[in-house]
Amino acid sequence: MSNLTDQSTRSYTLTSDEAAATAALTRELAATCPSFGDPGLLRDLPRLAARLPLGVQHFLRDFKLGDRHGHVVVRGHEFDQQRIGPTPEHWRGRRRPGPEFPEELLLMLYSAVLGEPFGWATQQDGHLVHDIFPIRQHENDQLGMGSKELLTWHTEDAFHPYRSDYLILGALRNPDHVPTTIGELDLSSLSDEDIDILFESRFYIAPDESHLPKNNTITSEEEAARFATIQRMIDERPLGPLLYGSRQDPYMRLDPYFTSVPEDDADARRAYDALFKVVDAGMREVVADQGDVLFIDNHRAVHGRLPFQARYDGTDRWLKRVCVTADLRRSRPMRASAETRLLG
Repeated sequence: MSNLTDQSTRSYTLTSDEAAATAALTRELAATCPSFGDPGLLRDLPRLAARLPLGVQHFLRDFKLGDRHGHVVVRGHEFDQQRIGPTPEHWRGRRRPGPEFPEELLLMLYSAVLGEPFGWATQQDGHLVHDIFPIRQHENDQLGMGSKELLTWHTEDAFHPYRSDYLILGALRNPDHVPTTIGELDLSSLSDEDIDILFESRFYIAPDESHLPKNNTITSEEEAARFATIQRMIDERPLGPLLYGSRQDPYMRLDPYFTSVPEDDADARRAYDALFKVVDAGMREVVADQGDVLFIDNHRAVHGRLPFQARYDGTDRWLKRVCVTADLRRSRPMRASAETRLLG
């Protein structure tokens, strides 16, 4: 059970030598690897990740194997602001790889310590590493690119059965110290009856708007077909549980902004409201400043973001995001059926 009385964030701070060695490694890889389309990159990631400082490897392995903490931070990376350049206006139409390719490769190396990185065909045009920075047209939306509105805490891609096991957020810059909100579960505040209900398939979570065609680039029938699964989830509205795993120490699957409860299920509504209040009361703020990398266990913690005033002048908060799965085989049936639809 998560201990919400401990408001500290477990962290590892690189020494100056470790930071320099890590930066040199990512620059070396960026010079020899043309892009994420290199077929050897994903194959070699575990071998390359073994060149990371041993201390940070042990720290992240303890995080994974312990399966107790919802988040940790690795601090002290050298992110070259002059090379990275200004915060972009939009993720579309950018040259890839961009000048921040070494920092993207760093997150890929870290992902190999925890599992396998993956990207969604239905999100940011299928890129493995996502951009998170304010976009003017989305400033009031429930998206990572928003700014003026509170980004409600959530499990990343909570609607999807193959959502990531871990989420990695690397802060290229965060001059206004905009916090990420993190919440875990205090099971002791819920009744046994409500816990039982929360383990049952009585709740609907809709896909968030980052997976919809309107927020992606679609130029062919093949690309349009990739959204068929998302549309089926919207149309069929499958019910599922909000808690799963161990009854004594459950995992969470939560996204209040996109969650609905059948109108005739008063018990499910009561249990859901109780769960929301418990998690909401335990939210904490974690500031990932420039050079920090935040690791979130997507089963144990929810995350969000406080509102802030974007400037749109090239200096705004800019994060990189990578989704990580601990078992790539879980999604094989869906990936295979998607390939069959595209080929058929």
